This record gives sequence, structure tokens and C-alpha cells, in this order.
Amino acid sequence: MTNPPPAGPAAAAYFERLDAARFRPTAHAGGAWNPGEIHFSPLGGLLVHAIDLHRSAADSRGPSGSRDRKQLARVSFDILGYLAAEEIAIEVRTVRPGRTIELVEATAHIAGRAAVSARAWFLDAGDTSAVAGGAPDPLPAPDDLESWPMAENWGGGYVASLDVRPVHPPQPGRTTAWLRSDVALVAGETVSDAAAFLALVDTANGIAVREKPVEWLFPNVDLTVHLHRAPRGSWVGLDTTVVFGPTGVGLTDSVLHDGSGPVGRAEQILTVRPTPHHDGEGGGADATG
Repeated sequence: MTNPPPAGPAAAAYFERLDAARFRPTAHAGGAWNPGEIHFSPLGGLLVHAIDLHRSAADSRGPSGSRDRKQLARVSFDILGYLAAEEIAIEVRTVRPGRTIELVEATAHIAGRAAVSARAWFLDAGDTSAVAGGAPDPLPAPDDLESWPMAENWGGGYVASLDVRPVHPPQPGRTTAWLRSDVALVAGETVSDAAAFLALVDTANGIAVREKPVEWLFPNVDLTVHLHRAPRGSWVGLDTTVVFGPTGVGLTDSVLHDGSGPVGRAEQILTVRPTPHHDGEGGGADATG
């Protein structure tokens, strides 16, 4: 069966739901490396949304009057291959149930194969305000900052959907910026603040480029996010540093902020190599191959 083409920009969402487990990406989810792929960032948010719905359904089947107090503390994504702009089927299962600690796993299938796997740890929420501390200082607020066109370096519908506001002029390998998007994650659906926040975090690898993407490929093969506080609001702050090692591996490291201050960290491991035309091989490039 032939998959339907991605929906157009009028959808005003990154994804449209087809049934209980299947979604269709819109043009807003378009990838930055290849016009036939989707960007991982909104797909990461979609996986968290699917995990949220799975946990909510499980909670509703629990004892009457019970309330799940657990909060998302860590989510790790492994990108298993090319993210084709085709239908996405998501499977979710609870790996480790528990009253105070829970591990949930989700897998996104594209074109009949596993494309992304995610594992999310949820920990019990309690009052530790008396001992809270150790986080870095908040970023300057984004309201008075000027927007920066990421399209100078990147193409694709996802990048075009963002409002990016650097705190300081971007430097190679070092940028601090706020970003947000007016595009919904899933058309017609309310999503958690965490899902909406995480739908933008993978952008970190694109805001502090060390080398021109037309000359070097440096896609991330994973994203791991640790949260010490639940994010809130529409703005995502990224205080990002990118390092390229000498043997083809890079690392993107970000302190994550919302409008009230820091909320955690994100790490992305990169595969770094010259584009085929840049190293003399010729031909097209599959950044995730």
C-alpha cells in the first residue's frame, strides 16, 4: 500500500493523527538534511505525547481515587535510521511499572521498520524545595531579543516553523538562544508541557554549527534529556556547546531553560564527516545512513 504524501502547511501542526497508533507528518515537520525526511525534533515530542497518553490510560484503569504523581525525569532517544516523510506507527509499553518509579518505552516505525526508540523514566514528585539548589543562572528573557533566521544555514519545514532569538550573536560551536513555535504538535490535540518542550530540544544541534552543513555532515544519532524540574511555557532556552573530536565523533551539550530558569540538560552524540562532494566522492548524501 502506498503511503499518502505529507499534508501541506495549512495543517498548522507537525503531525495529523490517522488512528490510535498512526500519524502522518505535515510539511512543517520537514527535515533539514534531506527534503525526503522529517526532522527528529518534533518526532521526539510526538513519542513523549504517545507515552503520556499510554500512562494516562493506564492510570485511568487503576484503583479509584489513585493519582499518579510521577514526573518525567529522563528521556533518551536512539535514532535508528533515515526518518522518511511517511506514516509513523508508534508502539508504547511499560517496561518497569511502579508506584514511585516507572520506565516506559516507545518505538516509532516508519516504512515498516523501527526508526526511533525512546525510553522515559518517571520519578515520584515530592516537596524538596527546602534543599533545592545548584542550577545555573536563568537566561535573559526572550521578549526584547531579535529573531535570527536559521534558514541561513538550514532548509526544511521544521526550521522554517521556528522563532529563534539568540541571547548573544551565534558563534561556531557556541550559541545561547530561545526558541518557540506556533505550530501544534498534533492537529486538534492537547499535549503536555513536557511533550511540547521536548518537541523543540533537538534543534540544539542546529543552532551552534561549527562548520557549514553544505561542507560537513554532523547529524546526531541520539538525544538524551535529563530534567530536574518540569518545564513550563512556550519558550525553550538552549545554552549550547558543540565539540567535534579528531576521529569523526562530536558532542552537542545544552543546558535547558524555560521562562522561569534552568530545567535540565540535553546531550547529543554526532557522526561527523565531510559531505560527499566536499571530500571528492561525489553523489548525494544520506546524513543518517
